[in-house]
Amino acid sequence: MKKILFSIMAAMSVMPSMAQSKTATTRDERNYIVEGNKLYNEQRYADAEVAYRKALQENAMNEIAQFNLAASLLRQGSASGETQKEASAILQNLTRDAENISIAEKAFYNLGNIAFNSQDYAKSIELYKNALRKNPDNDKARENLRLAQKRLEDQQNQDQNQDQNQDKQDQDKKDQDKQDQNKNQNQNNDQNKDDKKDQQQQQPDRKQDQQQKQQQQGGISQQNAEKILKAMENEENATRARINAEKKKTGAPSRRPVTNPW
Repeated sequence: MKKILFSIMAAMSVMPSMAQSKTATTRDERNYIVEGNKLYNEQRYADAEVAYRKALQENAMNEIAQFNLAASLLRQGSASGETQKEASAILQNLTRDAENISIAEKAFYNLGNIAFNSQDYAKSIELYKNALRKNPDNDKARENLRLAQKRLEDQQNQDQNQDQNQDKQDQDKKDQDKQDQNKNQNQNNDQNKDDKKDQQQQQPDRKQDQQQKQQQQGGISQQNAEKILKAMENEENATRARINAEKKKTGAPSRRPVTNPW
């Protein structure tokens, strides 16, 4: 991914109308800024930071020293480090308070670069536009603006595709959950049928076991008792029929004679 670089500004010349006591201080400011710029171009950003801070000790309102200090901090720190927070705060103040329009323009530009490198393309677009409002001839800001707009469009398309994929995944999960629920319900129904069938099959066995248990304990079941009574009745009827048949065959029995008493 392309990284957008930050810019610094050269030291400004001393105004000839300044008082002599002020001239010495301004000369020191300029020297520190020149030294800082030299170190910055040598990529010795920490040393450049020291030089810019010395310039600000001479004059805390020096807008060039403030701007270049922010640039040196950005070169040192990570995207989420304390150095970037300090640099961003300095640049924000310059966009609002800088008397030099060129410094305000470049402050907007560098803030746009910070947002771009953090992939906050929507914010970077607004910052580049503000830089162009200060200076419509800033070709770097215009180029970065077009690039940020393209990146934002790609990002939005990617987010939309991700949302669609997420929606599809959510729907697929719902469908799968419903299928699993139906499958579990069918399995439960089949299990209930099997359990009921087993219970029906076990009922005759239980009845037979109960009868066997009663017999083992010396008891007679109602069914067996009825069978025994029926057999006894049949046997009695058969005996009675046999006796009647014999009587018919031999005739009536003779009476014994009465013996008179002596």
